[in-house]
Parts: sequence; structure tokens; C-alpha cells
Amino acid sequence: MAGVAPLGSTPELGIRANLGQFSLLVLVNAFVGGMVGIERTILPALAQQEFYLAERTAILSFIAVFGITKAIANYFAGRLGDRYGRKAILIAGWLIALPFPFLLMWAPSWEWVVAANVLLGVSQGLTWSTAVIMKIDLAGPSNRGLAMGLNEFAGYFAVAIAAWATGYLAAHYGLRPEPFYLGVGFALAGLLLSIFAVRETHAHAAHEAISLAPIGRPMSQAEIFRRTSWQDRNLSSVTQAGFVNNLNDGLAWGLFPMIFAAAGLRLEMIGLLAALYPGVWGLSQLVTGALSDRVGRKWLISAGMVVQAAALALIGLVWTTAGFVAGTVLLGLGTAMVYPTLLAAIGDVAHPSWRASAVGVYRLWRDAGYAAGALLAGIVADQFGLAAATLVVAALTLASGTVVALRMTETHRREGPTSS
Repeated sequence: MAGVAPLGSTPELGIRANLGQFSLLVLVNAFVGGMVGIERTILPALAQQEFYLAERTAILSFIAVFGITKAIANYFAGRLGDRYGRKAILIAGWLIALPFPFLLMWAPSWEWVVAANVLLGVSQGLTWSTAVIMKIDLAGPSNRGLAMGLNEFAGYFAVAIAAWATGYLAAHYGLRPEPFYLGVGFALAGLLLSIFAVRETHAHAAHEAISLAPIGRPMSQAEIFRRTSWQDRNLSSVTQAGFVNNLNDGLAWGLFPMIFAAAGLRLEMIGLLAALYPGVWGLSQLVTGALSDRVGRKWLISAGMVVQAAALALIGLVWTTAGFVAGTVLLGLGTAMVYPTLLAAIGDVAHPSWRASAVGVYRLWRDAGYAAGALLAGIVADQFGLAAATLVVAALTLASGTVVALRMTETHRREGPTSS
């Protein structure tokens, strides 16, 4: 395939030099995004209409389970990718995804839906993390922001398309099983491409590491965990922002359909709004990822968190269709400013020899935000109402952006990753 170095030759770094494989991995990540997108419109309705759940905390349990399992899988994806190669982990993730849509189609109780989300979380952690790592391997340091923008565009634009499509199918054919047929197609396509077309990229990371200053003794996994989680000012600032970003996405995933329904919107319109947020998010990353390569990471992240906070406040306070549209568009823009830039900043700071593990630690904390957001939003909504839950999360998002502004330094002015 074009863009793959012949056996025994020196790997080339850069998107252009690896265009064939890079484009293929973008497509694979679109199928990864589609798998989670089939849930974003209709699972809250399924919980209420077929399983008669009333408490928001119980309804959002599927997001909490998804977030916890995905977070753990993220952490091990980086470590396992370093040990066994990226491609093997990508294939394993797709194999785990295969039963997921069938469980949603035929689940006899809500506990089966929650169990299906264990499989989805593990699969998403392995496949999406590995796709990220492989693109960072191929792109090299100069276009890392663009690479992450393209990766996250593909994933989240596919989330939007799948969310809209499942809402449309549910409105016309019912909540089950037709909307989940899409998941069968996504899983098979992703698996077959990963087996027969995707090539290993670990040699590209090794080649980049050789070109950099030596880092001394290898870092242990415990050292990488501590550095990424709290010791390094930049890595820990990025990590907390990722956690809070997905905390508010967990709220959006679980409570937005309930808010829209409580405002009297029909299922098809709820599907359109559920698709609008990840759609704007996905498309905007085509610009914001590359923009971070030009203007830097820090202020794009901080400003993006502030925009997200404003969007959540708008949705919590203005319960009209116009308010919902404006809020979801703003939330998509703010998230697009943050999401690829956070990953690019990790790539700036982490040395290639431990970068995959650092990405795993970051994504562990980031996707733990799904679980925190689902639990916090459910508890606050049950006690104080849907609007109050949205405003509480808006305040946390604003605080996170402030932490980035005060604690993080710019990372992109470095010529490449360092060990510091």
C-alpha cells in the first residue's frame, strides 16, 4: 500500500509520506466513532419506554460503565501496543466489538444493555487509542495537531451521522432492532480493514526516538503514570482538562436527550440535535487541529473550555429550540478547540519511547470523565432537576479552563518531544 516503507528500509515520518496508511486509519476511526454513535440518541428513550426506568442515575448507568471500562482499556492499549504492536491491539478491539450491536437489539433487561456497554468501552479504548497512537507514529512532530484533528474529525463526524441515522430509523421503524443494524456493518468493516489493510507503525515511533536526544534509563510505567497525572505541569494540566471535557460530554450524551424531550421535542428532532453537537465538533476539528500547529496549544485549550462552559449554561437556562441549537453548536465548537489539541500537547511533551503509554494514561483519566459526568449529572438531576445538573457541570468546565490558563505553559514551541 502507498505510504508504507518497504521491509528493511528506514521509515519516513509525515502525513504526506504515509498518506495511504494515514488515510486508511482515518477511515477506520470513522467506523470506531460510528459504533458509539448508535447509542447517543435512543438509549435514554429505550431505558424509559421499554425498560420503564425513571431515575436519571439509573438511566445514565450505561455511560458510567462505558466510561470506566473505556478508561481502563485506554491505559492498557498504550502499554500493550508498545509490547505487542499496534495492529494486534486494533484487531483485538474490533473482535470485542462484534457482539455489541446484537446485545442492544435483543437485550431482555436493562442489565444486558449495561453489560453491552462493557464490551463497547473495552473495544473503544483499544481501537480509538490505537488509532490515535498510530497516527502520531506516522505524522511525526511537525503536523501532530493536524493529524489529531483529522483523526478526531473522522471519529466524531461519524458519531454525528450515526446519531442522526439511528434517531431517524427509530422514529420510522421503532427503537429496536433496526437502528442497531448500523453497528453490525461498522464492526465488520472496521475489523476487515484492520486485518487486511492496516500496517504496523511501531517502527515509525522507534525511528523518531533515534533522532532525539537519549533519555537515559527507561521510565517505568509508574513513573509515566505519575508524570502524566500530576507531576508534570503540562501533562497534568492537559489530563485534568481532558477529564472535565468528557465529564461534560457524559452529561451531553445522557441528559441532553432528556432535556430536549422535557421541552416537548419529538424523537426525530432530538436525533438531529444529538447529531448537531458531535457534527460541529467533528467538522471543526479539521480547522482546530491544524490551527494548534500554528498558534500553539495552551490558549486554544483554555479558550475552548470557556466556550464549552458558556454553551452548557445556555442550554441549562434557555429551554427553546433556538437555545438548544445555539448551545449545541457552541459546545461542538468549544470541544473541537480542545480535543485534538490536548492529544497534540501530549505528543509534544512525551518522548516517543514512552509516548504511547502517556497517551494511555491521559485517555484513562479523560474517559473516566464519562463515568464522573454520568454519576454527577444523574445525582444532581434527580435531586435538583435537569437544568441544575447542566449548570453545575458548566461551572466545573469553566474552572478547568482557568487551571489551564494559570498552570500550563506552551508546549508546541519545542522542536519535538523531549524527556522533560
